[in-house]
Amino acid sequence: MTHGQQIAWDDTVLPFQLDASDMRGRVARLDSALNGILRQHDYPPQVEALVAEMALLTALIGQTIKLRWKLQLQVQSKGAVRMIATDYYGPEKEGDAARIRAYASYDADRLTDAAPFDQVGEGYFAIMIDQGEGMTPYQGITPLEGGSLASCAEAYFAQSEQLPTRFSLSFGKSTEPGSDEHWRAGGIMLQHMPKASPFVATGEGTGAVLTASDLVQDDEAENWTRVNALLDTVEEMELIGPNLPPNDLLLRLFHEETPRVFDTQTVRFGCTCSEDRVRQSLSIYSAKDIEKMTTEEGRVTADCQFCGAHYDLDPATVGFEAEQAGNDS
Repeated sequence: MTHGQQIAWDDTVLPFQLDASDMRGRVARLDSALNGILRQHDYPPQVEALVAEMALLTALIGQTIKLRWKLQLQVQSKGAVRMIATDYYGPEKEGDAARIRAYASYDADRLTDAAPFDQVGEGYFAIMIDQGEGMTPYQGITPLEGGSLASCAEAYFAQSEQLPTRFSLSFGKSTEPGSDEHWRAGGIMLQHMPKASPFVATGEGTGAVLTASDLVQDDEAENWTRVNALLDTVEEMELIGPNLPPNDLLLRLFHEETPRVFDTQTVRFGCTCSEDRVRQSLSIYSAKDIEKMTTEEGRVTADCQFCGAHYDLDPATVGFEAEQAGNDS
């Protein structure tokens, strides 16, 4: 198999439900979408691994949001990797692909040979949801703790939404014979069915750090323990390998839990930057501000941190005064 041969279940998220244990979840496989993100940059391996994990989490979590909504995951830290940002754009209509993009900023001279998560220091993991015009964006944060970004996401769901959540992820460079080396990622998100609407419990000010185990009791606790034990049997190659379809993986892991699958969501790398958006972002600046941004060559330039697109603009055509003149003409 070469990298150019698309596997049917690559770059997809498959939602499922375990009827016997009142659980829901998603299975994700990323290939071209992940490589679309990473080939825009020349990240060191430790940074690539963090971006791959963040992109996989974004795909798994993003599938739950509604059409046209935007989900953003963000890491802010005092470590060598200062920031990781990912965006997930829900499909514009049924049947469309969702779009995902990501980038990281880091201090190369502070990177070490330690594990990827050790490259981030004290800071926070945030999830933000933009429901569109006229709606107040939702934001929840949790400390960067637990040894992985997946652990941070689990803590977020336990504390901010009071939803027991578990991730099992695998990602790395594929070195299959006859295939170009490239990144692949796969994972499962498992979540107890909510008892109330999400995004209402913040957990702030309680002084207690909730975990998934704190949120389930009696029969729920037994179900949660059993299903997690089954998930513990999954192997890395089952998550990212090309030979096991997600449906078959679910049957292998959870056949006694009565798994039920729903429509697959495709995902692709996609950036929303454009010249119009750059002009809009510059429209708040005065002519004096624009002058300070102008290069020696007499141009105003901007680069998209997500996709690397370069914009080269005439300073006379951007800024507040330029927009005002255009509206008056």
